Amino acid sequence: MSLSFTDLHLDQPLTDALLSAGYDSPTPVQLEAIPAALSGQDLMVSAQTGSGKTAAFLLPALQKMLQRSEKPGKGPRLLVLTPTRELAQQVEKQAQVYGKNMPWLRTVTLVGGTSFGQQIRALSRPIDVIVATPGRLMDHMRQDRIDFSRLDVLVLDEADRMLDMGFIEDIETIVAAIPESRQTLLFSATWDGIVGKLAKRLTRQAQQIDIARVAEQGKIDEQLLYCDDMRHKNRLLDHILRDANIDQCVIFTSTKVMSEQLADELYEKGFSANCLHGDMPQGWRNRTLMDLRKGRIKILVATDVAARGIDVPTITHVINYDLPKQAEDYVHRIGRTGRAGRHGLALTFAEVNEYVKIHKIERYLNRKLPEMAIEGMEPTRKRSSAKPAPKGRRGGNFSGQGKSGNWSSDRPRRHGNENGGQAKRSGGHHQGQRKPAHASR
Repeated sequence: MSLSFTDLHLDQPLTDALLSAGYDSPTPVQLEAIPAALSGQDLMVSAQTGSGKTAAFLLPALQKMLQRSEKPGKGPRLLVLTPTRELAQQVEKQAQVYGKNMPWLRTVTLVGGTSFGQQIRALSRPIDVIVATPGRLMDHMRQDRIDFSRLDVLVLDEADRMLDMGFIEDIETIVAAIPESRQTLLFSATWDGIVGKLAKRLTRQAQQIDIARVAEQGKIDEQLLYCDDMRHKNRLLDHILRDANIDQCVIFTSTKVMSEQLADELYEKGFSANCLHGDMPQGWRNRTLMDLRKGRIKILVATDVAARGIDVPTITHVINYDLPKQAEDYVHRIGRTGRAGRHGLALTFAEVNEYVKIHKIERYLNRKLPEMAIEGMEPTRKRSSAKPAPKGRRGGNFSGQGKSGNWSSDRPRRHGNENGGQAKRSGGHHQGQRKPAHASR
């Protein structure tokens, strides 16, 4: 017999909200983390993307808010720190879903790329939940706009990624400004190295919860294609995009400049392509994501940070044009396809001299990536284990017919700047208007 959320001793306003949102049974991370958090323990939780970890920290915190705080002030009772704007906005949206039956609940997202004035107005009123990126939160703290006197719970979501992005000093400054009596809930892919040391400094006798990774076998086919050099890689990409049965595709690059450059090249070839990276203005990013969800964009070229939180069921393919810097990013990337029970295909390009990075990913996954080669486009420095694809299936789930690639596009035209500087975007067509878009943080 499966457990329900009522078995976790959540109060009725929360269980009713979960039921109306279509959630009936908790995931493994929720089963372990929610009771421990409700007991008041600090937690260090390791769980993969898509495991339900957001509910694992929001539900106990919201239950605590069902009781009126005895502490004075109008500041937040829950502070959630995330590495990116998209993840912060996603967490706030989930807080509103779970807090549907708490009409007094006030939430705010403090992230870059959005109006300071709007955030200042929200902070001038009593607030219950703040979800923020460390940099923008620090901006408001410097102006003494936030009162942490009644903070009950601090959450660091994707703590390892925040450290990778250089937020450790901001995090330590924020933690020094909040009450020591708080409960601290940390979520990370790993507790190795500096993130583990930070976790021990921030928590008190924390319970460690490690949720086993669940491979989505049968949903996502994975293929590894070796290439000789950049020209060979681009030939493979062009062949795949023109020959594959693609509904929508996300192509991952390692840099912002490359995302701009590759999206421009694909657009010039007739593909409906656009890019997404962290230096784009928030309004532009929102429009790009909306175009992707509405099917106006077939190919999105993105960096890892910008693509976190993308949940579009019609993405049938993911292509790792550049290898991820961390093995955890590989899992996150391929999880953009195979959503909502659908089948997806994830292809990874690697130059022969990048085999060490491939081995790191395979050690993390605890399995080998299946190597394939497209007939007639095999690498000249062929690895011994690479096998040509069966006839009729070039490089995987590709039929010989597929899409022509000549999709219509309303994508804004851009020109990347490869001189090491910030990429500049020229204006383009969006809903009949030409809009300037200057890259900014």
